[in-house]
Amino acid sequence: MTTDILEPSRAKRLKALTHETHDRLDKSITAAASFASVEGYGRFVTVQYLFHRDIDALYDNAALQALVPGLMERRRLPLIAADLADLGLLLPHDDTPPAFSQTGAIDIPEALGWLYVAEGSNMGAALLRKEAAKMGLSDEHGARHLAPAVEEPAAHWRAFTAALDAAELSVEEEAGAVAGANAAFARVQALVDARIG
Repeated sequence: MTTDILEPSRAKRLKALTHETHDRLDKSITAAASFASVEGYGRFVTVQYLFHRDIDALYDNAALQALVPGLMERRRLPLIAADLADLGLLLPHDDTPPAFSQTGAIDIPEALGWLYVAEGSNMGAALLRKEAAKMGLSDEHGARHLAPAVEEPAAHWRAFTAALDAAELSVEEEAGAVAGANAAFARVQALVDARIG
């Protein structure tokens, strides 16, 4: 076991236990040069839309709202849809049903793992936002979903990880959160492979 896995912080443990999956995804996105052209960026936004469609139901879940203060304000699907419209792109269709639905039961530890991946991507958005700006896109047109949180990205992330770390989970539930995070990274990887790669 590495020191990171023994970390008291759940967020840091998740980072350690999902490193391989996350690293592969980062390399795939970089290799695709998604920010080299508006067309490439459009494909990237399509992937973002489908991933956030998967998790959109989580933001309305009362149990998750109790665990993560301000959860509803973290929802990005409407911003991504607006970005696609700005780019002149239709909302993408996917035959796979969303990972979570408004009507189905939601496994809270698994959902926390998926939210960890979604929130972590916000931390990398600052760099991507600069790349989008080089193509003439902005927080008001085409790159809305990359705009920083009002309280700035690091504080936004710290608030989320504090809530994640404070959640009381059993050993089995902890494993469920790790499985959820790995499933989320794998889902984005599959979308990247299908739509960008």
